[in-house]
Amino acid sequence: MSPWPGKCSFSRGALGQVSEEAGHAPHVGRIGYCLSLTGPLAGNSRSAQLAHDIWWEDVNSRGGLLGRPVELVCYDDHADASRVPGLYKRLIDDDEVDLVIGGYGTNTVLPAMPLMMERQRFFVGLMGLGVNNTLAYPNYFAMIPTGPDPNAALTEGFFALAAEQTPRPATVALLSADAEFSRNPILGAKANSEKYGFRIVHEAVYPLTTSDFTPIIDAVAESDCDLLFLCSYLDDSIGLVRAIHAHPFRPKMVGAGMIGPQNTAVKTTLGPLLNGFVNYEYWAPVPKMMFAGVQEFLGTYQARAGDAGVDLLGTTWRRWPTPRCRWLLKLSKRPAALTTSGSRRSRGGATFDTVMGDVKFGANGEWAHPRVLQVQFQGISDHEVGQFRNGSRQIVVSPPRFTSGALRFPYAEALSPE
Repeated sequence: MSPWPGKCSFSRGALGQVSEEAGHAPHVGRIGYCLSLTGPLAGNSRSAQLAHDIWWEDVNSRGGLLGRPVELVCYDDHADASRVPGLYKRLIDDDEVDLVIGGYGTNTVLPAMPLMMERQRFFVGLMGLGVNNTLAYPNYFAMIPTGPDPNAALTEGFFALAAEQTPRPATVALLSADAEFSRNPILGAKANSEKYGFRIVHEAVYPLTTSDFTPIIDAVAESDCDLLFLCSYLDDSIGLVRAIHAHPFRPKMVGAGMIGPQNTAVKTTLGPLLNGFVNYEYWAPVPKMMFAGVQEFLGTYQARAGDAGVDLLGTTWRRWPTPRCRWLLKLSKRPAALTTSGSRRSRGGATFDTVMGDVKFGANGEWAHPRVLQVQFQGISDHEVGQFRNGSRQIVVSPPRFTSGALRFPYAEALSPE
């Protein structure tokens, strides 16, 4: 297997040699990590790779880190969690990278944690949900805006919105893929159901190999639930949306925890079938979220996305590798921050400005304050990509400080593109 150049995922490599007391800087040069460049998350991972490339070229054009050019070493884990520990061991022991960072998503970040803890590596995970909840590793940081209670924060907006509607929904069905990534969101959904007073009337798990979702939605319909909570991967999200749209059953709200509708290819594939779905997002192209640097990054990304064969717009989580890298760039200028005691101070101290807004870390390396959106797809009339360039088709309906429009309720009333 060959390294893929042009990536950046950091861990604490070689930092055991750094003397905090002496204030000596680590010789940051080689950064190593792995991504799922093939398999069900390849589209998202390859988009993240392009974001890393953009950062890598930018930082080297400005002299690198600590006066040294950055070299990025990335391995493809093939979306196989069992490969991850061995790949990180190879990066540390054979490639002798100076820093390692986490891959993309819970399925890649979590399997690397035992090795990071054993080697006492500084480790930043990308899009890993609740990875450090039980481990409480002090040198871990999460680049995901789910805050100190990530399981609940991912979809709390969905339940909070439902509780505000008239007539008020009363029941919920929970449907999830049988995969590691869905476990924490389902725990959060159960906690939110209790918090907002919704009774769970149906719960089911389906294998990732499922191709026919009609029998699964038939079973959901029998429960006559008011809310349908979905936690799905890219391919099954497409199958579920198609099955729900074709079925006569109409829950009052549907969506919440789906991986897929954030992806431009999924949006253009489904087109008007997405109308009415409410789902989590971490950023949307709406005025209240145009943080400094966003437009510049999107312009660079979109100019290169077509040739790279990745998500054409980059208006969702494609930008998240960039704030992670820029944050680490700032830490590299303060080497003590990359030691164990420095990690603890970073968790409770400084606020970092990034292209995704200000970031401050708290307990377990999570963001001190959550910033998860719920968006509703509205007014989609065809499959053309241009309609998704701004926020006119994905309306931010939660939280209130970022809203760009009103929720159309119930789901049946939002099906029309008008």
